Amino acid sequence: MAEFIYTMKKVRKAHGDKVILDDVTMSFYPGAKIGVVGPNGAGKSSILKIMAGLDQPGNGEAFLAPGATVGILMQEPHLDETKTVRENVEEGLGETMVQLKRYNEIAELMATDYSDELMEEMGELQEKLDHADAWEIDSQLEQAMDALRCPRPTSPSPTSPAVRSAASRCASCC
Repeated sequence: MAEFIYTMKKVRKAHGDKVILDDVTMSFYPGAKIGVVGPNGAGKSSILKIMAGLDQPGNGEAFLAPGATVGILMQEPHLDETKTVRENVEEGLGETMVQLKRYNEIAELMATDYSDELMEEMGELQEKLDHADAWEIDSQLEQAMDALRCPRPTSPSPTSPAVRSAASRCASCC
């Protein structure tokens, strides 16, 4: 049987006197698709924030398997209005995008200035990018943005209340 990618054991979370989560225990296998359903105030957002590492349980344990990452789409996503839609979506990919951009920078440098140090760094980045399955990231982003009907990738980020749903669709791609 596969190892769990995420585990929460006997988690308790309270805000003042109000108990939000009490004795919550759950685990997920890699690749699991989960949904968190419940009425307002039931602790859905608290569970997700703990899972994403944005909050800590008051008691109990919550831990992610080594090397695994968690992304979270907040109900009110923050988009940088100085960036394009595509740049905001790429931010959601975090370290993977940083590594891919650095890999491409090194590839350009190597065309004119080969060095063993750059070659070694490029090899390390390639290993990480292989592990993250990052080589198809551009086409995957385009497909996700198209499926979610995001504004054009080169458009300024939607920040006005009138286009809040467009902002949510942009953030959904992350």
